[in-house]
Amino acid sequence: MKRVEPTDMVEVPEPMVGEQAQAYQRLRSHLSQLRLVAAAESLTAVLDAAREQHLSVISVLERLLGIEVAAVQSRRQAGLLRFASLPAPYRIEDFDFSAQPGVEEKLIRELASLRFLDDAGNVLLVGQPGTGKTMIAIGLARAAVAAGHRVYFTTAADLAKRCKRAALEGRWPTAMRFFAGPRLLVIDEFAYARHTPDPEANTALFEVISRRYLKSSTIVTSHAGIASWGERLADPMLAASLLDRLLHRGIVVAIDGPSYRMRAHQQRTEQLRQAIGASKK
Repeated sequence: MKRVEPTDMVEVPEPMVGEQAQAYQRLRSHLSQLRLVAAAESLTAVLDAAREQHLSVISVLERLLGIEVAAVQSRRQAGLLRFASLPAPYRIEDFDFSAQPGVEEKLIRELASLRFLDDAGNVLLVGQPGTGKTMIAIGLARAAVAAGHRVYFTTAADLAKRCKRAALEGRWPTAMRFFAGPRLLVIDEFAYARHTPDPEANTALFEVISRRYLKSSTIVTSHAGIASWGERLADPMLAASLLDRLLHRGIVVAIDGPSYRMRAHQQRTEQLRQAIGASKK
């Protein structure tokens, strides 16, 4: 049997007794009643550290409350991210600007600073399918969530569908408040359909944009140039009204480059070919 040397022994904190133990239990109870769950769970560890490091009362309180603040921020971030309904985990840092020369990196980095939110500005990402519009929109939305803003992502078709259903069920005002609420609303695939324009869908989109005008920011992605929106919506006047509101404090990011997705597909195909070739040698 191995002899336990003094240096092998783990130092056990001196147990609390009497009034000290009672005060500890009251403190933990207070924290629990105030719903400071993280602080309550960390109380023992913080007090042990205070004894070992000879921390002042102020330092102990700062450390304990800092743990609770971090936990609250983490829960809030998780809630904001769930509400945002982002379809993918993209970040601006993930975007390969070298693979898409049609994107002005300096401009996107500036948008990622989120200063356009301060002026209730809008961003219109326009380009052919696969050029990275949605990825950039999601990246900007995720940056806004990380900054603590309320964000929501939807497609134009889904927004119109939800508003139409809300109108039929007598919940139109509720739907309008929902879409007008977020600090940043992302509307993906705007003016996507060409052959079946829906006047009710157009009305819903116009109402949402109008309610957000000069109050909150909207990001719109579209593979149709803004000059063709009138044709695609089958309502030039409505398209002009939409553009008037979006462009008043808006930035148009025109992406004229190769398909970002196709390039990634070609890279994966080439890697597979090389792997097959290497296995045959």
